[in-house]
Amino acid sequence: MLKLKTFWLMAAGAALCLPNASSAADASPPPDWRQAVETAVLADIARILGEPIVEYTVLARNQQYADLTQSRIDDLDDQWRKERESDKQPLISAVLSNPTSTYLTRVQAQSIGLYSEIFVMDDDGLNVGQSNISSDFWQGDEAKFQETYDRGAGSVFIDEPEFRDDIGVWVVQVNTTIDRDGNPIGAATFEVNLTELARRHAATGLRG
Repeated sequence: MLKLKTFWLMAAGAALCLPNASSAADASPPPDWRQAVETAVLADIARILGEPIVEYTVLARNQQYADLTQSRIDDLDDQWRKERESDKQPLISAVLSNPTSTYLTRVQAQSIGLYSEIFVMDDDGLNVGQSNISSDFWQGDEAKFQETYDRGAGSVFIDEPEFRDDIGVWVVQVNTTIDRDGNPIGAATFEVNLTELARRHAATGLRG
């Protein structure tokens, strides 16, 4: 069961844009999104990651890839990157076709725009399941893994918000460990659409 005990929030002074904004310069004064992320979003992430299929798939991968050398990890990451440019994608297909990827793809679709990307990592930081194809296979050298799995069970890291010019919204990556019996077995990253989160928060306030 996921336990949330601490997090590092690096988002001071960030702003959210209006849903129809086309650039960061058009952003409205930032609503207080932090509390919504720390409460409702983290609670939803805990629920999502609490499904047994997630733990099962992560544990199976940890066993499959036990004692990987860094050289082998680098080879797998390189293979992933090359497969993204190829018609033959055995490694990518193996990940995207597993039950956890199917589950996360459904979760992303059912979030109706709240989550724009979800992926789960094993104890080496290699992707186990994901809602769409990521740019790389290994996350172990990035803060999303180092600030969660490497810090121990219950760790959460909320990165700095970024404005996505391609879709005109603010997003932030919310990262957390996946725990079992008080020990981390992997980690997960959810890219949260802050513009959509702000819209929902405003709509809820109007109804209240």
